[in-house]
Amino acid sequence: MRRFLAFVILSTVKIFSWIFYRARFEWLAPVPDFKWKNIRLIVFLNHTSLYEPLFLQVLPFSFLWHLTARFSVPGADITLNRPIVGRFWKLMVPNISAVTRKKDASWENYLESIKSDKVVMIAPEGRMKRPNGLDKYGRPMTVRGGIADIIETLDDGSMLLCFSGGLHHVQAPGQHFPKLFKTIQMNFSYFDIKEYKSQFPGSSLKRKLSMVQDLQHRLETDCPKPRTL
Repeated sequence: MRRFLAFVILSTVKIFSWIFYRARFEWLAPVPDFKWKNIRLIVFLNHTSLYEPLFLQVLPFSFLWHLTARFSVPGADITLNRPIVGRFWKLMVPNISAVTRKKDASWENYLESIKSDKVVMIAPEGRMKRPNGLDKYGRPMTVRGGIADIIETLDDGSMLLCFSGGLHHVQAPGQHFPKLFKTIQMNFSYFDIKEYKSQFPGSSLKRKLSMVQDLQHRLETDCPKPRTL
């Protein structure tokens, strides 16, 4: 029942987005023959708004159904504890796990919960960008090391990097309702996880640092140009 409810919510968001937003999605070379097959990790880069489920517009219904049974998502405890927003995310993603912003027991417990049939989705910056380009504390937005921990736990399948063009023109942090009839943009890159990991030899710590640096570089170069507010 929870899976069916999650699918209905995801499908409703997808249809709403398709009706009210024009989308520009681009696959960066190489383009995979089967875009939605064997995906184990979805990495969402350039986190700007809680309305980012609008990007579900690009996903086929068959993949949404697949995700409802296999999603494994770490979510910020601050967001999930909100009475309305938190409940919505828990209904939409039944297997979302609350983690703190520190690398404590909650993070280790999440890593141990990742099974071989799960599809992990994460926003590795771990916080939301404000219109000034910084987080709410005035710090630069950077990729954090947790994404490398997840990649290290995966030995098969593919990784999908999703580069958001930003949604401040739709809804900026602090605004309660989205603006309709805007254009949303996202670029995609697709990697075999084993091949991606093989690019970073050395000790575990060195590999993780190199992966974070690589993803940070891609974040800075592969996102679409943001739309104006």
